[in-house]
Amino acid sequence: MAVGCLILFGAVILRGQTARPGAGSMNFKISTTSFPADGIIPKRYTCDGEDGSPALSWGGAPQATKAFALIADDPDAPVGTWTHWLAWNIPASTNQLSEGVSKDAQLADGARQGVNDFGRIGYNGPCPPPGKPHRYFFKLYALDSVLDLKPGASRKELEAAMRGHVLHQIELMGRYGR
Repeated sequence: MAVGCLILFGAVILRGQTARPGAGSMNFKISTTSFPADGIIPKRYTCDGEDGSPALSWGGAPQATKAFALIADDPDAPVGTWTHWLAWNIPASTNQLSEGVSKDAQLADGARQGVNDFGRIGYNGPCPPPGKPHRYFFKLYALDSVLDLKPGASRKELEAAMRGHVLHQIELMGRYGR
């Protein structure tokens, strides 16, 4: 809801980044068949299961999109926001990531993955300490360019490379607790 309100004012603030006014698309949406939006993430996508990535799909990206970037994180982690997945240079012609994306730094379609906060390449799922369920956000960014960023980069490097290139951001949230 807050993102929708910010769009009405012509800008979206993304961790120090600003989407260009008018560059967003009200039709840009993300979904998954792996769990209900705002619902419980099944064990199979977590460290308690197979730890493979959920399927994601999207559509309605801005016409100027040249590539997508993805950041999945847990803002409820005891040490602060914990990054679970970084991917970028996902081709603009792509509208989905299949379940169980390989943990290779460079994917066959040219997309690249970075190092998450577990110190690994690719996706590592929810693994919270016992207690209240945590929220997990899958944030997809439509970018106006392919990023000049090597595979295995950190979140800080990805965010710096995206600065000034974000056309629009969408997100999907799920929960998991132990």
